[in-house]
Amino acid sequence: MEAADHDLHGFNRRGVLFVLSSPSGAGKSTISRMLLEAEPDLAMSVSATTRPIRPGETDGIDYHFVSLDTFRDMVANNEFLEWAHVFGHRYGTPRAQVETMLAAGKDVLFDIDWQGAQQLFQIAGGDVVRTFILPPSMEELNDRLVRRATDSAEVIAARMQRAAAEVSHWDGYDYVLVNDDAKRCFRDVKTILAAERLKRSRQTGLIGFIRTLMK
Repeated sequence: MEAADHDLHGFNRRGVLFVLSSPSGAGKSTISRMLLEAEPDLAMSVSATTRPIRPGETDGIDYHFVSLDTFRDMVANNEFLEWAHVFGHRYGTPRAQVETMLAAGKDVLFDIDWQGAQQLFQIAGGDVVRTFILPPSMEELNDRLVRRATDSAEVIAARMQRAAAEVSHWDGYDYVLVNDDAKRCFRDVKTILAAERLKRSRQTGLIGFIRTLMK
């Protein structure tokens, strides 16, 4: 997957498919927003979902809200890079949208769970960078979900059960961070992205430059 981006030396490089995952309430959405504000060459992958739209959400910005039949048709037509069944609803990453952003020279940010990260890695391999964000404790995670005040006690209990299962997949990620301070966690995530952009394996224009040095 090629990106049209250039660094200061004029090297073309491959785009980064940058995955952030965490249990609900651990902070990946906050870190994602901070990263998008700080990185103009980073574009957000907007997932399609069958869950109902929530107050304050906008179709096409927060999610592409689709019917179950539409989602099933998209799966059958191989229109997703990855998809998963979570909390009774389906979520998936539209393939065409990501390919369009990469062709425009954008790195792409994914706010997806471990199932989606695994599927994406199987498809895109070395273009994928996976970062998992942990809460400082499960007690703090529960408190954050309560303070968020968007879910019932039953839903929070279900999210906490799922959180334990999600944390068990930490070793399927390239980087693991503890979000006990959002600003510090953001700085670490930003550092990871910068380093991954500079990896030799992504610098597709480097070979030509090396050849000019060896003439």
